[in-house]
Amino acid sequence: MTPTSTTTEPRDSGLALLAVLMPALLATVIASDMVNLMLPSIGAQFAASEAELAWVVTGFLLMFSVGIPFYGRISDRVSLRRLFGFALLTYAAGSLICALAPDLLVLVLGRIVMGGGAAAIPVLAIIAVTRLMPVDKRGMGIGVVSAAAGIGTAAGPAMGGGIGQLLGWPALFWLMFVVALVLLPAASRVLPGEPPAGAGRFDLPGGILLGLGAGLVLFGITQAQVAGFTAPSSWGSLVVAVLAIALFGWRTVRVAQPFVPPALFTNRVYRSAVVVAFLAMAVNLGGLVFVPLLVVDVGGLAPGQGALVMIPAGAAVAVLSPLIGRLADRIGTRPLVLTGLVAIAVFALFLSTFTAGASVIPAGVGILGLSAGFIFVMTPIISAAASALPADQIGVGLGILQGAQFLGAGTGPALFGVLVAARQQSGGGAINPLYPGHEGAAYSDVFLVMALIVVLALIAAFRMRPAAAPAAMPSHDADKVH
Repeated sequence: MTPTSTTTEPRDSGLALLAVLMPALLATVIASDMVNLMLPSIGAQFAASEAELAWVVTGFLLMFSVGIPFYGRISDRVSLRRLFGFALLTYAAGSLICALAPDLLVLVLGRIVMGGGAAAIPVLAIIAVTRLMPVDKRGMGIGVVSAAAGIGTAAGPAMGGGIGQLLGWPALFWLMFVVALVLLPAASRVLPGEPPAGAGRFDLPGGILLGLGAGLVLFGITQAQVAGFTAPSSWGSLVVAVLAIALFGWRTVRVAQPFVPPALFTNRVYRSAVVVAFLAMAVNLGGLVFVPLLVVDVGGLAPGQGALVMIPAGAAVAVLSPLIGRLADRIGTRPLVLTGLVAIAVFALFLSTFTAGASVIPAGVGILGLSAGFIFVMTPIISAAASALPADQIGVGLGILQGAQFLGAGTGPALFGVLVAARQQSGGGAINPLYPGHEGAAYSDVFLVMALIVVLALIAAFRMRPAAAPAAMPSHDADKVH
């Protein structure tokens, strides 16, 4: 009798945990770009310019990128139940503000509040899986959570465009408000209420400097997309960002308990994982943003129809993520990561070469392959990073890793947007000699640049060897704690 109960209880608790984490992560990731296709309607209602409307997206992403490392660090001191509950309540409050917004300023304020709550969900979801699920099930759990993130990223524009056109853009925020409130009691039931043991002092000034630097990098690049790098709001933000990051580094090596322990980056597996996560996410989000734009601008589809090309990619992510998680538990990280990066590069080159015609099939095939390759990268990378860290560094380590990932999600599309604008203005042909047409040449160049960025990620991934040995030794220590 006893053996049966001890075997069943962890399995049931693991399923209950994933049943809460998946919809929470799905909702918060969808929220990041669900309003993109509705920006023209919002602009018409509030008589807002394109630069002003950009804050509806930028405000959310700024808080998202800045907040992730904070939540990761705080999770080493505060219980997951309390943090997750705070995040869901903040997310619900921001959604309510957006749904009732009488003008653009209030809408942007609501998006900032939403981002402050949403930032907690990705990193806390990974930390919860790492701490609460058995080591031999960790890869599967991270794969399931990654599936939710991938589906949300691919489905966000399509869902936002469909619901927004049918019921109006405030309906999107009412939906998010209800989802957050429904998840709140379920999260309090499955997440532990005890704070981690042995938590150290919290270096708030260091965290502020890191958040300021990351936020200003994203803001400066976003402003460059709107006004160019010569605009004071762009280069000024980037200069202050460099100063903030330099001060953060100076403080890190001088205080007794810094916000980010320097020992994190002496681990080659973790260090490589951060670089690969940033570069891979920049390319993945670039593809998810510019493939729909390509089929709209070159293929002549309506925005809502353009978003439909992402549905096969989202379905592939949903199917592959749990499978890859299980595979990572068996064969290790490095083979899967290298395979995924090669796939991303190949399909980025495919998009750069075969998307000149009016047919959307090449674009759909390209983003399908790129998204599948990305899941081969991210699920094992997160699992390897979690296994490579000692128990007292998992929270801050995964916070930095996820922060790098979503910073790549913000900076990648913005930089690619600057490149597209510059190439369209120049009016030249595609750099890729195999691209047959002139129209859409700017998009061909962007996908070619994405392939080159993946080469840099491959160089970093090769330095992860041997993947199994460094990951296995600290994981035994983690097992003892968790």
